[in-house]
Amino acid sequence: MGERDGTIFDDVAYWLTIVSVYFLVGVLFFYSGKEKLFDGDAKAPPGIARQFDGTFVATFPGVDALWTILAILEFAVFVILLISLVRGEFLPHRRKSILLVGLSLGLVTFACLSFGQTSTGNNEGTASIFTYFGATAVIFLLVLALPPNRPRAWLSGLGERR
Repeated sequence: MGERDGTIFDDVAYWLTIVSVYFLVGVLFFYSGKEKLFDGDAKAPPGIARQFDGTFVATFPGVDALWTILAILEFAVFVILLISLVRGEFLPHRRKSILLVGLSLGLVTFACLSFGQTSTGNNEGTASIFTYFGATAVIFLLVLALPPNRPRAWLSGLGERR
């Protein structure tokens, strides 16, 4: 076995990590987007409409329009992750460019959600969204630390010379 091949633990950790990333992020954005776009007919629920009543968002572009934009962004993250899977980016030797674009769009989506919460003075909601944003940023950095950006021995460090 070559120095850059790593151990069985490197491979197991890689596969558990990559499956977790696709599953966690994919499921989160699938259900969020699906609920807004398809189950709710892209109409903001009454509680959301009340939350934004009297704000500039209620007049331009309108709560339903922003709700639809958020739904499209959320569902787009899911679709981008699907494209990444179809391209085989989950394989250790493949670059994860599309996956990283999907995660970046997730960051933008959380930033938009945070703006909405902040604009209505919902500090608790803002803090929650900020946590999602931060966790997604960590996932982004984790993906950057996976092969092929690092040696196949990414966990055991066998690929590093000292």
